[in-house]
Amino acid sequence: MKFSNYISVAAKGFLMGAANVIPGVSGGTMAVLTGIFHKIIACLSCLGDLSTYRLLFTGKFREFWQKIDGGFLVSLAIGIVLSIFSLAKLLGYTMTVFPVETWAFFFGLIVASAIVLLLDIKGWKVTDVILCLAGVGLGVGVCMLSPTQTPDSLWFIAICGAVGVCSMILPGISGSFMLLVLGKYHYIMIEAVNNLNLAVLGVFAAGGVLGIIAFAKLLNWVLSKWERGTMLILTGFIIGSLVKIWPWSNMYDIAVSQNLAPALEKGQLAPVLDSGVLSAIDLHIGGAVIFAIAGLACVALIEYFSRKSK
Repeated sequence: MKFSNYISVAAKGFLMGAANVIPGVSGGTMAVLTGIFHKIIACLSCLGDLSTYRLLFTGKFREFWQKIDGGFLVSLAIGIVLSIFSLAKLLGYTMTVFPVETWAFFFGLIVASAIVLLLDIKGWKVTDVILCLAGVGLGVGVCMLSPTQTPDSLWFIAICGAVGVCSMILPGISGSFMLLVLGKYHYIMIEAVNNLNLAVLGVFAAGGVLGIIAFAKLLNWVLSKWERGTMLILTGFIIGSLVKIWPWSNMYDIAVSQNLAPALEKGQLAPVLDSGVLSAIDLHIGGAVIFAIAGLACVALIEYFSRKSK
């Protein structure tokens, strides 16, 4: 591959990374749009094949590198990493200073993603509706039952890495959205990235690598054998999980952004706000509507160019 091709792959990786930083936008969708989705799946499938590692352990390094298309994977990874680190500070700022508008933008992104997924499913049957509703129930249940504060233990970070990275390669499914459901989006994508917490980032990356290698073939097989049912359940899950993305679901953070409540140290529970504080909070409804529409428009544009490229 020529050097210009490596730059092109890195640029596509940058777009995938940008999509994965923002909950609701799928890195897999960007991979489809840029024409590298099938190549990514093929490379990941090779990484999950024992014969690939036989080449490595027998000293056939050139053959191993060629089989996994190492140049492609490294260029892609560089683009993704650069994207994540460049956008993390911006999102950290907006989530602290403009929480309503930021979450409204995410809400619009996820609503639009769910609509696109629903429109892609043709010839609805009763069983399809049941599967989708089951996904909705699962999404609501996970969000309602999941604690507001999940553990920061490294074993849980590894699980988040496996789940998040596996989600990132599925068109229509956002890896960052799954981190939101697991309660670790801000801790990993904002705090750990901005503070260069190498322990957390290293464990997260290791969990992601192990997860994607272990499940790449399984995901490929499930989607090839039962794509319709899988996407119906996943779409329902996304719709049900919107309860966690509602812009006004965390009134305490909104009060802090408006200097109406004290900022707490990490690990402390937010106090219950009294009626006086609640009545004084500016809900920023107009801004929320504008940013939600902007989120909808972003997904609509991505989908338009994706269909045009096809």
